[in-house]
Amino acid sequence: MDVQVHIADSGAGQFNVVGLADKAAAESRERVRAALAAIGLALPFKRITVNLAPADLPKEGSHYDLPIALGLLAAMGVLPISEMANYVALGELSLDAAITAVPGVLPAAIAANEQGRGLICPEACGAEAAFAGAMEILAAPSLIALVNHMKGATVLATPVPKVAMPSRSAPDLRDVKGQESAKRALEISLIQSLSGALEGGAISRSRPFRNPHHSASMAALVGGGLKVKPGEVSLAHLGVLFLDELPEFARAVLDSLRQPIETGEAVIARANAHVKYPARFQLVAAMNPCRCGYLSEPARGCGRAPKCALDYQSRISGPLFDRIDLHLDVAAVSAADLSLPSAAEGSAAVARRVAAARDIQRERLTPHGLRTNAQMEGEVLEKMATPEVAGSKLLTEAAERMQLTARGYHRVLKVARTIADLGGAESVDKNHVAEALSYRRIAHL
Repeated sequence: MDVQVHIADSGAGQFNVVGLADKAAAESRERVRAALAAIGLALPFKRITVNLAPADLPKEGSHYDLPIALGLLAAMGVLPISEMANYVALGELSLDAAITAVPGVLPAAIAANEQGRGLICPEACGAEAAFAGAMEILAAPSLIALVNHMKGATVLATPVPKVAMPSRSAPDLRDVKGQESAKRALEISLIQSLSGALEGGAISRSRPFRNPHHSASMAALVGGGLKVKPGEVSLAHLGVLFLDELPEFARAVLDSLRQPIETGEAVIARANAHVKYPARFQLVAAMNPCRCGYLSEPARGCGRAPKCALDYQSRISGPLFDRIDLHLDVAAVSAADLSLPSAAEGSAAVARRVAAARDIQRERLTPHGLRTNAQMEGEVLEKMATPEVAGSKLLTEAAERMQLTARGYHRVLKVARTIADLGGAESVDKNHVAEALSYRRIAHL
């Protein structure tokens, strides 16, 4: 987006912002007027027109404050026009001329770096912008500090990247009593997930974790709305999306996950916008086998079993179930299990195996432009994950008996390859295939 400023002698005292600006952007003129007054400057008593180009695209947000102010300062002769053309600027102005933080600084910094320009941003966002690479970044606390820097009176400090420290220790698998099969499945699934989430201008080492309530709408989950905002699947990008009480979500909402799970992207098409957000997330879901939750305990269950289980599980479509690699029936923890001491193996030991398996995958798949087993398709999948003779025979027989789809067949291969990597095996054998098949869905009726 370009911010263009024109000052004309006619129409004294008028200040207009054009270019399909929303309420926040249109109100920039009042914040800019007050900020300039705070540093001792008054707008000329002339007709001022600010155009947000291209004019046919809607503009939203308060981050236009700073570029509008800089454009006015250049048009008034306070700052050199040629110098301003070398920067991309964004930031919100307070009435006292302080420059406050706005979202989207890192993407703006990356775009500026690609264009060979510098970036002007709020001081609070400087660390975030510094991750864009080697470029000139002016992270100013206030408008007057920025003007003084441009005139050479003072020098702004160069921002440096920051890494956020973990706010708390993560739960340890030692604390989980019983549920050994669930721990094993968790270890396998962690292979396919990466860490990384930006928060407060610092890169976080913790993977994003999102757990929306089952009343979430389709727009809330996959993105959308009037201004096409990213949804939970994108906020969980490179992290975990946890859906508790899975059948309680609306069926249409759940089915909207099918494309993001398959492609790693959320594509939102609207009459006024077509937006693509990244959505390479790990889906973890939990559900009861039936509404009452006591299907396996006849003494406590309802009188509608097993029909209640069939009705309850049918709320989730077959294609969505088919896209979930690991299905586990987790039994209730008994009192005897709760009295047992903590498990000998904790999260650190599991993390070491996961890291070792990821290193194996990275070394094997880097020549093909891939990083994880989950990304393997076509010839690469056949070459890297085809089992030995006994394993292939078992998979073929199981595919016929279990009526696996083509997608399910390939997902079993990926899981088996991952299990083999966890064990440090060069090839996929019958045992790896058998364990992978044990994780395919079996209806609990």
